[in-house]
Amino acid sequence: MEAVAEGPGDKVADGAAKGTASIKSKFLTTKEKFHEFLDSKTQDSKEGKEPEAKKLKLDPEENNKSRKPDGKRVRGQNKSRPHMKPTTYDDKQLCLSVIQENKKCFYGEKCKFFHDVAEYMANKPADVGERCYIYDTFGKCQYSLSCRFAKAHTSPDLKNVVNEELVKAREGRTVVKNSLDKDLQNRLRKRSVSFKKSAEYLKTISKDNKEKTEQQGNGESRKFCTLTPPGEACAAEISTENPEGEDEEKQNLVKTVGPLTDADIVRLRPCEKKQVDFKDKLYLAPLTTCGNLPFRRVCKRFGADITCGEMAMCTNLLQGQQSEWALLKRHETEDLFGVQVEGCFPDTMTRCAELINNNTEVDFVDINSGCPIDLVYKKGGGCGLMTRSRKFEQIVRGMNYVLDVPLTVKIRTGVQEKCSIAHKLIPEMKKWGVSMITLHGRSREQRYTKLADWDYINTCSKLASPIPLFGNGDILSYEDAMKARETGVSGIMIARGALIKPWIFTEIKERRDWDISSGERLDILRDFTNYGLEHWGSDTRGLEKTRNFLLEWLSFLCRYIPVGLLERVPQRINERPPYYMGRDYLESLMASQHVGDWVKISEMLLGPVPKNFNFLPKHKANAYK
Repeated sequence: MEAVAEGPGDKVADGAAKGTASIKSKFLTTKEKFHEFLDSKTQDSKEGKEPEAKKLKLDPEENNKSRKPDGKRVRGQNKSRPHMKPTTYDDKQLCLSVIQENKKCFYGEKCKFFHDVAEYMANKPADVGERCYIYDTFGKCQYSLSCRFAKAHTSPDLKNVVNEELVKAREGRTVVKNSLDKDLQNRLRKRSVSFKKSAEYLKTISKDNKEKTEQQGNGESRKFCTLTPPGEACAAEISTENPEGEDEEKQNLVKTVGPLTDADIVRLRPCEKKQVDFKDKLYLAPLTTCGNLPFRRVCKRFGADITCGEMAMCTNLLQGQQSEWALLKRHETEDLFGVQVEGCFPDTMTRCAELINNNTEVDFVDINSGCPIDLVYKKGGGCGLMTRSRKFEQIVRGMNYVLDVPLTVKIRTGVQEKCSIAHKLIPEMKKWGVSMITLHGRSREQRYTKLADWDYINTCSKLASPIPLFGNGDILSYEDAMKARETGVSGIMIARGALIKPWIFTEIKERRDWDISSGERLDILRDFTNYGLEHWGSDTRGLEKTRNFLLEWLSFLCRYIPVGLLERVPQRINERPPYYMGRDYLESLMASQHVGDWVKISEMLLGPVPKNFNFLPKHKANAYK
């Protein structure tokens, strides 16, 4: 990213280079002294000491393989990183029939899992802690003896203890919604789910295309009117197709010049849309991998108003893939929640919208037309939709037609850095029926480099009025948020800023810089791990999955510089942290960009890593150019 220009009154600490955050000189150190200090605190006798193989450096000086021949740092994802299956760390598991008690094993003698509880307990890894968060919260741990905190709820005769009082108090309460029903999954796999409203809309598209082709063949210049969003009358002739096939010839053409007719209302207003007030809200961006349900719970606790699930592929949802449907899950604390879908064809996106509308509880649905990754863009999705306006229009109109909730869109400035097209699309999207637009102030070509263009966001917000437009890009402090709100946007979306410091929502609402201590930051991580164990499971498989997501998040958290150490407040998102000593050992450990040090933090919360443990972050987490 580009460096922030220094003003005449700004003093940079000694040793701070261009593009580097200015830290008080007494805290600055060298790379060698920094790692020597951390290593000196490590106890050699500690059990589960990580192997050298997982000590992967992320800093530019040591990770030479992450550089191109021209010296520029490689960007994007670590596509060749090791992939560990969930069962890798737990080769011998307790049979589900034993965990659920008094249930006959379906596989009988062929079952490869433990049925002898005493034998399983002898081979099971040691417990991580004395208290089980799931048992303390719900009164019963569904993982029973396989829980890595099983001592907290296991009787002397190796039975799962239940707190009946807590269980009764939470009876009938649905903590997590939008889970994939087994019956629905089977029907999706057999392609027996009905998409009646989608079929109605898709017929209008095919009829439009057919008549347009005939007009072009006959040399006619008259424009054919596509399906108009609810509440808008078309001055041209509209084909009102009868889906039931009754008297189609009688209802072929309806004149709608002037006031709306009954036919218009029936045809164009299938339902009343739910209204959502987006104005002046703090919106946590949908973040792939790191924007999981436990992380969103942490951000909600700090004041995020709007949350959104991770990007889900519409084709995977229509196929009933369990892993994709997991991205739609909603926690009870998420009072204003939406889901984000990605796709590039009107038929699949419209059907997906109808599927979500009929089977989930959401407040809005968002179209991702800002994803920059090649996998999505090259097939016409993400940013690719911005250059395919006709398909984009059909997708928006179709999804709007089948949804009972507002439809929102997330876009970038354009595809090329010096060729912005968002200002041309926004007036069109208003006509298509979009309820809210979010604009990331960078192009696909820029990805996350250079500064977001808030002047351009301001221009687009005026074009979008009265539809709310949220701005996104480079928000890392309440000062950044205040400057963003001066542009006239309806609200702000926070993405990397929330990953680096999730308490940013509290800072913005209280208008202050929070000099949070290392102990408080560790408590945040502890809350995340508890939420993760509740969400992914407290057995070995769930615990290691929680650890993996924690480590992904730590690859962003290490960029935070405590307020008390800064020469100039606030920290900018494009400034690279230099090597510095924290005010205590834990603060220094949290500042390390060394994967092995992240693992040490995870071991404080989730116990020692398995012997065959390996980790490399999904993203090459340096976007400081």
